[in-house]
Amino acid sequence: MVRNEAGKLFRDHVERSLGELEAGRRAVAEATSEGLGTVRLASETFLTLTGPLAAYKRARPSVEIELHWSPAEDMARHLRAQDVDLCIASQPIHAEGLASVKLFDEAVGVATPLDHPLARRTSVSVDELAGQPFITARKGHWQRRLLDRLFAARGLTPEIVCESDEPAAIAELISAGLGIGLVPAFALRSATRATAAWISVDSPDCRRTVTLYWGADSHLSTAARLMRTTIANWNWTAGD
Repeated sequence: MVRNEAGKLFRDHVERSLGELEAGRRAVAEATSEGLGTVRLASETFLTLTGPLAAYKRARPSVEIELHWSPAEDMARHLRAQDVDLCIASQPIHAEGLASVKLFDEAVGVATPLDHPLARRTSVSVDELAGQPFITARKGHWQRRLLDRLFAARGLTPEIVCESDEPAAIAELISAGLGIGLVPAFALRSATRATAAWISVDSPDCRRTVTLYWGADSHLSTAARLMRTTIANWNWTAGD
């Protein structure tokens, strides 16, 4: 145990040292050029971010934007090492040295095929979902963690018939009648959402809080600071 703790402590120092070297390289590159620099953004899903990303790119077409998919559990490490500038997570990141701003909080419901027995309901309990075939994301993704947490709190285990890394595929498979799945309220405003019923889950814990994170002591390029401002000030209710 002591050896593991010492190894973790050493790893954290190495990650911070490498991150400072990378930050120094980028700061020099930015200072000796006329551009705004680059911005590197990691997220569990980018479907939520299409609005602010599109607006940012329209306003600053010359800025290079790097998008990285990452599970929330890896984000603190990436930020400490300064592999990325900003992270957006749909579940809390408990780590030291991070600054954050909450973007929005919303309900997560269950999506079902239109001809499903639950489709005409306005709400459903977690107990009623036991035994239903779930189509969900892989372990580590916020939707899967929420599903497992909701069921575990009641001594239940969800029946998972399909795991996918593609949100669009999950929605299409639900619409095709192959199962049901947890879907955030935000998806109801998506122009590309599949045809399915969305039912409220009768649990105060069936929600997600989307948060923007960055290293509290990290040097952010001008491009990254502008991206942080764009995302933090975005009107998530109206979509602009």
